Order: sequence, then C-alpha cells, then structure tokens
Amino acid sequence: MAENGLGFYELKVAGLTRRLKKVRVAEHLVIASFVMLGDTRLIEACADALLPLLPKETIEMLVCLEAKGIPLTHALAVRLGVDYVTVRKSVKSYMEDPLVVEVQSITTAGKQLLVMDGVDRAKVEGRRVCVVDDVVSTGGSLRSVEKLLSAAGARVVAKTAVLLEEGGYDGADLVYLERLPVFPD
Repeated sequence: MAENGLGFYELKVAGLTRRLKKVRVAEHLVIASFVMLGDTRLIEACADALLPLLPKETIEMLVCLEAKGIPLTHALAVRLGVDYVTVRKSVKSYMEDPLVVEVQSITTAGKQLLVMDGVDRAKVEGRRVCVVDDVVSTGGSLRSVEKLLSAAGARVVAKTAVLLEEGGYDGADLVYLERLPVFPD
C-alpha cells in the first residue's frame, strides 16, 4: 500500500514492469504517477519500442516539453540521427525573442506557459518535427505545442508518447506504447 493510502498500479511497457504510485491530482481524480526521469533501462527500452513505429523518413527534428520527456527525446534523437529542442515552461533571462503560449495540464495547478527560445525557433522553422512526451492525457499540452510550432514555422509530422492516459484525448494521431487508466473516485 502507498503511504497516501491510494495504492499502486502495475504498468507493463516495452518489456518492463513498473509499479506506479497512485496520486490524487484533483478532488475526484487519481492517476498512476509515471516518471521516467532517472530510469535509464525504461527510457532506452521505450525509445527502442517507439522507433519502429515512427515515420523516420519524414522527421527532421524532435521537440519535447520540459522536463519528464527530455531523456526519452534524447534517446530517440540519437537513434534517428536528428537534433531536438526543448520547450520550456517559463521565460528565461537568456532567451532571445521567446515565443509563448498558455496551456492547462491535469498535473499542474492553474495555467502554465510553454516557451520557445528564439534560437530554437530558428532551428525548427521550415522543419518537419515530431513532438515527444512521456504521457498524453487530455491533449492540452500537445495542442499548445502544435500551436507554438505552427507560429514558429515548423510542421508537425508525428506525435509520440510512451503512454496515452485515459484523460480524454483519443490518441488517433498519436504513436504510443500503452494506455494508462485514470481512477475517478
């Protein structure tokens, strides 16, 4: 049993099993917390499993959101032989002419910003990109990143994540490995 009394969910993905702690993210909503950061075997296994599912010949660059999707994006970039940029969640003092959109996520209280540095904007302009994330739930972050990339002059040719959480996004245009249930109570 978890310390919070909500228990665990056993996830099988990319040939591995992980025990995910259930956490409350809203009054009547509990999710299984999936965190890849620091789990090298899981990151590498998921990158290997996603690679054959992607339209490799059309992807010129990868784009991810900070922070949990960064190691997966790096692993995929190495396998694809492409570079990647990371969309940040706040404007940093070093940024030149940042591009900003707002997003609402089920795991973050209130609205948050998605920010692309002007330097990264130049890197993605005119490029065919694949958006990479760890978990997609409602699709709000994906839609916001697509809006940001469109404003930057990039064309999204693929979207991928390890998990599609049952948060409302149908996943028809998403390459993913497994579904992750939510636990309304």
